[in-house]
Amino acid sequence: MCGIAGIRRFDGAPVSREVLAEMAKRLHHRGPDDNGFFSDGSIGFAHTRLSIIDLAGSPQPMAGASGTTTIAFNGEILNYRQLRTELSYPFRTNGDTEVLLALYEQHGPSAVAKLRGQFAYAIHDAHTGETHLFRDRLGILPLYYYADSKMFAFASEIKALLPAIGAAEVDHESLHDYLAHRSVPAPHTLVRGVRKVPQGHHLVVTAKGEVRTEAYWELPRESEIRQVTPEEAVRLVDEALTASVRDALVADVPVGAYLSGGVDSSLITALVARERGDAELHTFSAGFGDPRVDEIHHAEKVAGLVGSRHHNVIVTADDFRDSWAKLSWHRDAPLSEPADVAVFRLAELARRDVKVVLSGEGSDELFGGYPKYRFAAATRLAGIAPSFALKRLEKALPASKARLGVALRAISEPSYAERMRGWFAPFTVSERAALLGGPATRSVLAPYENGRGDALRRMLYADSHTWLADNLLERGDRMSMAASLELRPPFLDHRVAELAFSLPSNVKVRGGTTKWVVKEVARKHLPADIVDRPKSGFKVPLDAWFRDGLRDMAYDLLTGPTSFVGKTFDRTAVRSLLDDHDSGDRNEQPRIWTLLSLEVWHQTLSW
Repeated sequence: MCGIAGIRRFDGAPVSREVLAEMAKRLHHRGPDDNGFFSDGSIGFAHTRLSIIDLAGSPQPMAGASGTTTIAFNGEILNYRQLRTELSYPFRTNGDTEVLLALYEQHGPSAVAKLRGQFAYAIHDAHTGETHLFRDRLGILPLYYYADSKMFAFASEIKALLPAIGAAEVDHESLHDYLAHRSVPAPHTLVRGVRKVPQGHHLVVTAKGEVRTEAYWELPRESEIRQVTPEEAVRLVDEALTASVRDALVADVPVGAYLSGGVDSSLITALVARERGDAELHTFSAGFGDPRVDEIHHAEKVAGLVGSRHHNVIVTADDFRDSWAKLSWHRDAPLSEPADVAVFRLAELARRDVKVVLSGEGSDELFGGYPKYRFAAATRLAGIAPSFALKRLEKALPASKARLGVALRAISEPSYAERMRGWFAPFTVSERAALLGGPATRSVLAPYENGRGDALRRMLYADSHTWLADNLLERGDRMSMAASLELRPPFLDHRVAELAFSLPSNVKVRGGTTKWVVKEVARKHLPADIVDRPKSGFKVPLDAWFRDGLRDMAYDLLTGPTSFVGKTFDRTAVRSLLDDHDSGDRNEQPRIWTLLSLEVWHQTLSW
């Protein structure tokens, strides 16, 4: 993958080459192999390249054969070879970038529908005077923009926009979203004036400075559900995922796989090993030196089964303390999950041997893998129970009952939308209002509340557009790019996603088993004890670390005299959180992490 950036001015001033160079400098980690620039009066592009396909060719920004189009492209078009054979075009390179240009010149913006892969790209069309931006269907790759009356600017990361727009300010309304989601759902960000191109959207900038966005793709609706037997569903998912893994191996550099030992990464690894045959496969996992959460021995077992060359890394409290600020800079946002640090250390490890790595990301949000999905219907009906009683019970629970506490917090929320996001929310709606001095004025979940079918489909639809796109995929992109490593999630091939949302809910959560259809596919490729092992996730032992190695740092950052959190939120309430956790009476790790990450992020950005 790569880094892209650009400016388009509407005030008659030329685009500054120096500003473009500074934007590219802030994206160097995304593309350390090469960089390039294009400028023509009021329009300019910058590009930093991580060479994966056509290593010696395809420099960017690239001009089209017509002489009127220019592209800056981040990502991989996995079906570019097939598309190339369908085009009559004077190709000069062997890569996927020129195929994108040829598609645009022959079919216009609608050509995006032909693409398979992960991508974010900009095309300037001098003939029409329009600049087009596209983001892939599931939001695997990022794309941000800023617009005012004088100019439009875009970039792969927020930090690369700052040389063009100047000083940044915190968007305080987005603080509500952050406290509710641990990230900020598109199109908003924590930086005022900076927006994300939503997943599956096309943005057009006209010569007059008008900016409009429109969706070019969406997940199947309830009316498109297939009437299939469970056995047919298993066959369809097996075939689609196998094809996706095969496509994801397209590269001119070594490709490896993340292997946590869970069912998703184990299944992907098994399919990769089958596709590659006798070719050497490198796999990678992370641990924490804590037997309560480590899965390394499970990963090593799978590695032995598939014959991969396996590598482990142990993540410590010192890694968090030493890299938090650096990774906040890379994330352009607070590190929403403790696992962000572990994912970076994993990417560092993988980059020593490969340049591309496959992961199991996306399976849970498409096929219903989280424990909460067993209670999707209860989320809708929970309003029957008195909210105050549920909250009182949650407060009385010991730290050892953290998962039950999350469930009680979620179903005690006042509306269906709040209950739906409450499973992942660090702070309830009332806690957010108290911390910020009033309620939120917008609801980012409103578009996902109605018209999507049963309770499980509605929850999956909302999670795929918020939790997955704006949290997990942002983490995956930033932490891998921080190590100059390309990440590919085969579950998020749009054909797999479309299949997932065309399947009935009873093959996703079946007989109390979450992600049933994926587990049945996995049984074809893996031993039963791997498939049936309880879901663990990428857990980090922060509950203990916040009482030990990270304790003093937490108190200093959140209660000190210059603390952004201390000035912005209720300082007494923040200290109470720290004291309750330190006493051992309650596990406040999710809320402490959320506030600490916000504080560290605020210190890293140029305000």
